[in-house]
Amino acid sequence: MSSTVISHDAAHHDSHGHHQESFLSKYIFSMDHKMIAKQFLITGIIMAVFAMVLSILFRIQLAWPDKEFPLLEVFLGKWAEGGRIKPDFFLSLVTIHGTIMVFFVLTAGLSGTFSNLLIPYQIGARDMASPLMNMLSYWSFLIACIVMVASFFIESGPASAGWTIYPPLSAVPTSISGSGLGQTLWLVSMTFFIVSQVMGGVNYISTILNMRTEGMDLWKMPLTIWALFLTAIVGLLSFPVLVSAVVLLIFDRSFGTSFYLSDLVVQGQILPNEGGSPILFQHLFWFLGHPEVYIVVMPALGLTSEVISTNSRKPIFGYHAMVYSLIGITVLSFIVWGHHMFVTGMNPFLGGVFMITTLIIAVPSAVKGFNYLATLWRGNIRFTPAMMFAIGLVSFFISGGLTGLFLGNATLDINLHDTYFVVAHFHLVMGSASIFGMLCGVYHWYPKMFGRMMNAKLGYLHFWLTFLGAYLVFFPMHFMGIDGVPRRYYAFTEFPFMEKWVSVNVLVTWAAIVAGLGQLAFIYNFFSSIWFGKKATQNPWNSNTLEWTTPVEHIHGNWPGEIPAVHRWPYDYSKPGAEQDFIPQTVPFSETMSSNMPHDFEGNEEAERIQEEWNAKNK
Repeated sequence: MSSTVISHDAAHHDSHGHHQESFLSKYIFSMDHKMIAKQFLITGIIMAVFAMVLSILFRIQLAWPDKEFPLLEVFLGKWAEGGRIKPDFFLSLVTIHGTIMVFFVLTAGLSGTFSNLLIPYQIGARDMASPLMNMLSYWSFLIACIVMVASFFIESGPASAGWTIYPPLSAVPTSISGSGLGQTLWLVSMTFFIVSQVMGGVNYISTILNMRTEGMDLWKMPLTIWALFLTAIVGLLSFPVLVSAVVLLIFDRSFGTSFYLSDLVVQGQILPNEGGSPILFQHLFWFLGHPEVYIVVMPALGLTSEVISTNSRKPIFGYHAMVYSLIGITVLSFIVWGHHMFVTGMNPFLGGVFMITTLIIAVPSAVKGFNYLATLWRGNIRFTPAMMFAIGLVSFFISGGLTGLFLGNATLDINLHDTYFVVAHFHLVMGSASIFGMLCGVYHWYPKMFGRMMNAKLGYLHFWLTFLGAYLVFFPMHFMGIDGVPRRYYAFTEFPFMEKWVSVNVLVTWAAIVAGLGQLAFIYNFFSSIWFGKKATQNPWNSNTLEWTTPVEHIHGNWPGEIPAVHRWPYDYSKPGAEQDFIPQTVPFSETMSSNMPHDFEGNEEAERIQEEWNAKNK
């Protein structure tokens, strides 16, 4: 972006930036990226609490399958008659919990919040490329949330075919109670969700490619922006495939087609469908489903990169390697979906191909884990709550990623597939790691969002209850899976070999309840700090990126005058010879002569000449 464009932006901002906004235009139908980020975050938190309550309900059923809890009937009515959750409703709880966490919290809540907040801030833009599309993206997401929650208030109950909605359960409305209107509402909700994600993705990509400030080339972008940029590309290419799967599913459900159905008997009735294949749906679903894992994880990794470097007071280790690993994950994520389908009768040769690509994608993931550890090594670490959650992400990413090597091997996966081993793996590597990345981002950028600081002591309490709770909930499930305990079963008393795991389920359930109560500390801290938290300074973490050069008080357009130009990469921490242990991106090399390095001037002849003159004078 040229300086003339920046000056024009500044003039435009001065003339139009301070007009009075109504309550509706400022807080409800806002087109300001900062307010939209808050809307995504608060909606994501509400949906996360809802999903967490669902998980505790089905954990209670698994821990005490033969006990009656009259309180459940008070809240759930006919779905828990006699104080015991019905089997159909148990499947609905699992289905909606998974759907909300994967899509509404870890995709929209995470990417929607931090893409909106950080992309304009960190690349030096006044706002998104299309503020109107940005607003519509949020409102499509909110409609999706409302429709999904509304499915709990219909007579036949919410969808119950699992968050993967495999046919024929999802394709035959009469198969179980949740396959009727509840499944239809699920499909409507997900359609609105995908519309939201596609609009957001187009906006994020356009903004990053076209609206970077002067001097902000691709190799000066923070890793956060690289992660959000590549995540948007993955979403834009993969989400439309799920739309096609959903459209064909709607045709099978409502118009008598047979894309996924063939030779079925339901309640003694032979269905007329012939020639369809439920495996087709799995291919279409997992072509999104596996990139979705990285749509969830990559933003969390990007946030963690920023937080670890800032709080280690060290440059991120291997910046270029980190970027190339993100690009490698982006490309490879589209050619590994078949490892979810090793047990579908897949040709062994094709299974071998998917196995090789799955093991290869572990390499860029391992690069990221190694680089985080190398950045932490011998750093001057500040253990802020954000840093604790960032380190927690590294822990989950490594421990959960290692079990992915088991499931990526076709021979082992055939034994472990659809057992609790899979539940343990993806809840650690995807669920827990991404949630910790999201929380580290909330604690770190809270001062930028609300102009206040969160309470650090409550942050530490929140971290330890959540960290220990997550491991106590999910680590024992590896051993249950190795023993062959299948997931999504209503009770562990159906088969004698599973009964010995009931006591472990009691431990897991109590851990889940305690970890759930730990989130109350976060919710109280988050909302009370908006009004009563200590007022933040402009740059509370002594960070280098552009967002910390904007005023604490939010203004429309972010910067009151011209957008600052960028002169250096974002990770100049603890540079030898520097007066301070951080040098913001906006500081020219001519002002840091004592700390400049030869590689700082690659391709900048004028800066190199100034440095040579300074060196000659100071010999």
